[in-house]
Amino acid sequence: MICKAILTLAVAALLFMPAAARADTTTIPSAAPMPPTPTAAEAPFVTKATIDLNKLYPTPKSAEDAGYKRFTDEDSSGSISYANGNWTSSDADHPSQLWYSVDGRLLGADYSVPYAAERPTLFGIDPSRWIRIGAHVHYGLVGPNETTIYGGTGGPKWAAAGGSLTAPTAAQLVNAGIAKNASDVRFVFPFPAIWDLQIWVLPNPNGAFADKNPNVVPSHPQGMNM
Repeated sequence: MICKAILTLAVAALLFMPAAARADTTTIPSAAPMPPTPTAAEAPFVTKATIDLNKLYPTPKSAEDAGYKRFTDEDSSGSISYANGNWTSSDADHPSQLWYSVDGRLLGADYSVPYAAERPTLFGIDPSRWIRIGAHVHYGLVGPNETTIYGGTGGPKWAAAGGSLTAPTAAQLVNAGIAKNASDVRFVFPFPAIWDLQIWVLPNPNGAFADKNPNVVPSHPQGMNM
């Protein structure tokens, strides 16, 4: 799930695109909000995703075995995100991201396609459900007691340090003052500009497209940013 902090980074990254590139991102009219419950046309995709993803990726270990890697801490929805680096989702069985709770329950998924001027018309999902995410960068740093400190960047500090949104490196994280040494960087990868669709596959009384799920209680009282 793309948490609010990541969305902030994505917006900041858009501000540092060349003017010609930014022009495409500002011409799309805002879509009218829809109820978070699937429509009749959307229900088959949500149902298939719910059944199939619970079979294919029931645990973080099964996700990792399939090529997904954790890149966030728990966010305010109670979700920890894993990505496979493939930002073009072909069907219900191949999301670009999976979300798990701190106790390893599969919660939901993100489907994505590369950003284009028009919202996607895929999977029977209303185009207004797709969220525009700007290019930014994710990284993991060595933390205390063999932990990983997860983070993201893409704003003024990153741009001023010569950081790349397409080919970030450990050295760039050092130049930006994010890491002390390149050896402290466990991973760094670009998160490209995409259209993103988020659904809960854990039953959600608020609807599969809701921001939060009352069946998920974050372990941190206020949730985590990353």
